Amino acid sequence: MQKIILVLAAFIISFTSSSQEKNEANEIKNVIDTFFDGLHKGDSSIVAKTLHKNIKIQTTNTTKEGEKVLLNETRAQLLKAIASKKSNQKFFEKLLSYDIKIDGNLASVWTPYEFFYNDTFSHCGANSFQLFNNNGTWEIIFIVDMRRRDDCAYLQK
Repeated sequence: MQKIILVLAAFIISFTSSSQEKNEANEIKNVIDTFFDGLHKGDSSIVAKTLHKNIKIQTTNTTKEGEKVLLNETRAQLLKAIASKKSNQKFFEKLLSYDIKIDGNLASVWTPYEFFYNDTFSHCGANSFQLFNNNGTWEIIFIVDMRRRDDCAYLQK
């Protein structure tokens, strides 16, 4: 009887833990989706709600000359750029997948993407988000994205 109770208890703990991880993954995905909702709408107030106050933002790409570069951006610069989006500009970043890893109050999200400007393909790449669970609220603490215009699956369709 004790063995049955132990097996049942282990099963319940395992199920509860798995369910909690799925809930956290959904919360994290919602933060990323909210970030992009604000970007697409040009609404910096939506984006700001997803960002930690001390976020680090970087972009990497390769120049036409083949030089690999890493650019830094501040939270204020990002929000100003989003708020400056003109009504005739349409940004759409199509996320191709989400790879979410969680350990305690740290999460990592990898999202390959295709970016369209005014419905025209612009570039592809991947985003890497790091999130921190700030006492019950997941916030983005680091974003780095990689951009390229060649070797994109979209161009080979």
